[in-house]
Amino acid sequence: MKKGIYGLLKARFLVDKDAMKNWRFIVFIIVLAIFMIANTQRFEQKVFTIAALTSEVKELRSEFVDRRSQLMKLKMESTVSEKMIAKEIYPSTVPPVKIKVKQEKEKGFFKKLWQ
Repeated sequence: MKKGIYGLLKARFLVDKDAMKNWRFIVFIIVLAIFMIANTQRFEQKVFTIAALTSEVKELRSEFVDRRSQLMKLKMESTVSEKMIAKEIYPSTVPPVKIKVKQEKEKGFFKKLWQ
């Protein structure tokens, strides 16, 4: 038992005759660990990007709602009339009248000819 633990602490499994198999396995484990660390790092970067984009979408949505409410207020007739009064343009007291335009009838060929 002491030889096993002592040999493990001295790392004799790395310098013995069959050490080449052990080295291949150790290199494989190291490459696998590096690959897993890189993969985890990329995943975390994507999670942070998604979180940032989600907060930006929420901010832009709230700005859109705010701008839409401002636009609705500006489009109201009372707001428009107040701004026009400041420019000394007053609303009409006479209601609008619909204008109908009558088209002249097409003259016939002979009437155009003798005109």
